[in-house]
Amino acid sequence: MNSGLAFEESTGTLNSDLVQMLTQEADMAGFAASQPLSKKPGKKWSYSSGTTNILSRILRHAIDDDQRYWSFPKQALFGPLGMTTAVLENDNSGTLVGSSLAWASGRDWARFGQLYLDQGRWDGKQLLPATWVRQARTASRRSKQAYGAQWWLSRRKSRPDLPNDSYSAEGYQGQLLLVAPSQRAVIVRLGQTPKKPGFDANAFGADVLSALR
Repeated sequence: MNSGLAFEESTGTLNSDLVQMLTQEADMAGFAASQPLSKKPGKKWSYSSGTTNILSRILRHAIDDDQRYWSFPKQALFGPLGMTTAVLENDNSGTLVGSSLAWASGRDWARFGQLYLDQGRWDGKQLLPATWVRQARTASRRSKQAYGAQWWLSRRKSRPDLPNDSYSAEGYQGQLLLVAPSQRAVIVRLGQTPKKPGFDANAFGADVLSALR
């Protein structure tokens, strides 16, 4: 999230970059990459769904075979994890939408969280390098909101009741995948809370962990 690109990350504004990208653009990564620079790359942290979609396009170019690219998530991750319900949508250009539109059952999301909880190992096999899992849980440079590599970290004032080592993937209006290594717990919430003040991930996570104890 240090791309330096100007990108308005807002769901409350119909003409924001995020809404336009997800609802009006055939090539989401191309749209994100076409935005002007607000800072030199690497100099400023700014959460951007567009940046994640650029990463998905980079992966597509790296594989350089669309059939292999489209089957890669199932072959390399979903299949070995037994995530039989998992689906990643693609935009009209054929690039997988890395930022959004990922679907799976609660149990399957829990499998993904368990993979990270167990340092990238599943069923005796190392599916992800343990070094990557550690990096994903390490705060990004210049991130004031405690953000790792595509994971939110709980070391922030808004999550005072959660374990310091916990981290989460967070979707639209309260969708949550919370991993708490010190508690050996993975928590999934698929509910939607659209009204203000909205979903309180800190209170929810703390309540569930307390109940587990």
